[in-house]
This record gives sequence, structure tokens and C-alpha cells, in this order.
Amino acid sequence: MNTINRRYFIGSMGALATLSGCANNQRTFYMPPANIRRPRLIPAGEKMNVACIGVGGKGSSDTKAMKGENVVALCDVDENNLRKMAKAFPNAKLYKDYRKMFAEIDGQIDAVTVSTPDHTHYPAAMAAIKLGKHAFVQKPITRTLWECRMLTEAARLHGVSTQMGNQGHSNDGTRLLAEWTRAGAIGTVREIHLWTDRPTSWGTPCGTDRPTDTPVAPEPLDWNLWLGTAPKRPYHPNYVPKKWRSWYDFGAGALGDMGCHLFDATFWALDLGWPEWVSAETSERKAETFPKSAVVTYQFPANGSRPPVKVVWYDGGNMPERPAELEEGRSMGPSIGGQLIVGDTGKMLASHNASSVRLIPETAMREFAKAGVPPKTLSRIEGGHAADWIQSCKEGGHPACSNFDYAGPLTEMVLLGVLAVRTGEKIVCDNQTLTVTSHPEFNQYIREPYREF
Repeated sequence: MNTINRRYFIGSMGALATLSGCANNQRTFYMPPANIRRPRLIPAGEKMNVACIGVGGKGSSDTKAMKGENVVALCDVDENNLRKMAKAFPNAKLYKDYRKMFAEIDGQIDAVTVSTPDHTHYPAAMAAIKLGKHAFVQKPITRTLWECRMLTEAARLHGVSTQMGNQGHSNDGTRLLAEWTRAGAIGTVREIHLWTDRPTSWGTPCGTDRPTDTPVAPEPLDWNLWLGTAPKRPYHPNYVPKKWRSWYDFGAGALGDMGCHLFDATFWALDLGWPEWVSAETSERKAETFPKSAVVTYQFPANGSRPPVKVVWYDGGNMPERPAELEEGRSMGPSIGGQLIVGDTGKMLASHNASSVRLIPETAMREFAKAGVPPKTLSRIEGGHAADWIQSCKEGGHPACSNFDYAGPLTEMVLLGVLAVRTGEKIVCDNQTLTVTSHPEFNQYIREPYREF
């Protein structure tokens, strides 16, 4: 296993020279291997061979979405998850360690899905991409900014097809919101408000300290493999399942869970790009866990004819001021989250994934519809998010709608907010070098050390 570690894990992390490249204002972060692996050409009518890494939780639906292809391997650190999913894919080989899987059946794999906790996204996806495998990776693409930039550049260089699991980007509503915004349905947009009930809805240990008791890990779970690159610590049920999102070592908090959904439509519609600065007001902060609630403000600079835009994020029960235009008794939407886009001539209300988009009040929506909604200028996604990625992997397919060239910058923007929440300081970060210019001491969080396991 030590040989596999060196070949597939340490090699996937990239050369240490990339950090000195940052200091020298070098724009390229990914240091490619001498022999660049590229994907096998898959004819449009042929099934591709998929390996699924992480098949429990969200990984269950991501894996089942591959049922039209050849699922050749299932990989999960929990044997219970493997046994359950093996019933749906009885011909798939079963693995607990993705490194062992790649070492044994590399030549049988065309593509991978990665639906693990956030801290495992980067090492698993990078190992696959370096071997020329197409990659579908759950949101956020990675837990840290450096990892995200590396994966984005590696995917581009190896020529693999990618997709981030922000399924709302395939919704018609996301396209409607973008088309209406760009057409000036509510005038010039200068302010956006986004909210979610996360993390309160998880029942997670946010705002707490590390547990001191050390219960034995349940037998089906390989705790060392679950920890992966994260610092070693004893097992505790306050980490798994799902509760890992509360911990800095494993997840990215409420922003990591919902940010790539809620920011998506307006990030795309307004080409928001990289913020000038990000700041956060939070409940009590602890050394290892995200706070129970936060309000995060992003300030985006003008872009061409678009003026500056302020985006405010609310989580943990925080909410924006109820708009006066919203009729009495009318809800702002389900607790999972929502979007309020403020223009100088109107306001628009949308669900967390833009599956519902309305001008408010409803009289404004009716007048808008009566006048004739803007024409459809953006292509629609046929078959859903997973199908969009699958076709992109095959001959003649177009790039997936949330491929890393789009989803990478979106994720990086979200992770800047995570950094503000973690530190409680106003963050100014250089986009080219990924260095925190406002507080150099926080550069330790841009790229964090990995444990060899």
C-alpha cells in the first residue's frame, strides 16, 4: 500500500514548487507529470466504464444516475454502503480504497464520480484526472482554494470532461433567472440576498469543541480511510455521517453545503467573478467547528457596463429583511434557502436552486408576463445534470454545463466566504496568486498539509 500511496496520492498533490510559484506571481498552479494521460475516446453510442467513489448518502443517487453506463467499480470506506449499492450493480468490483482501485483496474475505467465528504474530493478526483479519467465531483469541488485551482487546471490540461454536482445549474429556472436578469426585467442589479437554514437543519455540532471521549468506530467503517488526508484523530459519531460538514478539517460549513446552489444563478447571470473583499459576522467561533450562524458580505467590482454588486449570505436562521413588495402572508420560500435579487426597478424571488423564479409582487409578475417574457437565449439541458456530463464524456458531446472552467471559479468564490467565516476578518485575496493580502497569516488556510494514510 505504501507504493500505491506514493504513486497515486503524493503524486496527485502536485509539486511543492507550486507554492513558490504563487509567491512569484505565477499564474499556473498545476505542475503536470512528464507523460500527460488523456481520456479514451468513447464513441457516442458506446457505454463508458464508470467507477463510483462514495456510494452512500448523496453518493447513492449519483451512483444510480450512472445506471445507463457500465458501472465497473464501487468504492466506499463503509462496507454497509458497498453492500447496499452492490445489489443495484452486482457486476461491479468492490473497493474500500480508491488508490487500490486505480492500481488494479486503471485500464477498465473511463470516468469517475466522487461523492465523498469534502476533504476527500481533491485527492480522489486528482488521482482520477491524472490518469485521464472524466470526473463528476459533488459540490463544492474542493474544501480549499488551492485544491480547487489545481483541479480546474489539471482537468483542462488532461482534457477530461468534468461536472460539479450543483444540479440546479441544469434547471430551466436557472436559465430563466439569468435571461430575465440580463434582459433588465428588474432593471440594473446592485444587491443580492441569499439564505439557508443550514447548519441548523443538520443537527450538527457547529459551535462546539472536539469531543474528548473515544468510542470505537463501527466495524463496517474504515476510520483511517475515512480520515484520508485529514489530520489523525479518534473516531466519534460527531463526525460521521453528515456531521462532518461542521468541522474545518472535513467540510466547508453551510456555505460549502449550499453556496454552490444559491450563488449559481446570479454568479452566472451577472458574471460576478472574483470579489474585491469578503467579510463575515458570526455567532461564537470555535477552533475546529464552524459557527452556528453567519452573515457574509461579498463586494464585487464593476464589470464592463455592470456596476458593482453586493451579495449578502445568511445562514443558521439569519434572514434578510422581508421585502415590502412581498404580499402579506406570502412565504419567502422553503427553509432550505432562497434568493432575493434587487434591481433598481423591481425585485425577483427565487428558490435555492432557481426551480421557482418570480418577480414580486405577483402583480409585477403578471405585468411582466403580459408584456412578453424575454426570449430564450440560453440552451436547455436535456435529461438532467448527470446525463449532461455523460454526453460530454463521449465523442461529439459539448462541455457539461457546470464543468470546472465554470464551477471552479464559482467554488473559489464560495470558499472565500468560508475563509471569512473561519477567521472573522475582512478578506482581500489576490486572484492570480491565491494569497490573502489583507491578512498574510491566513494563507495557511489556502493550502493545508495532508496526512499520508
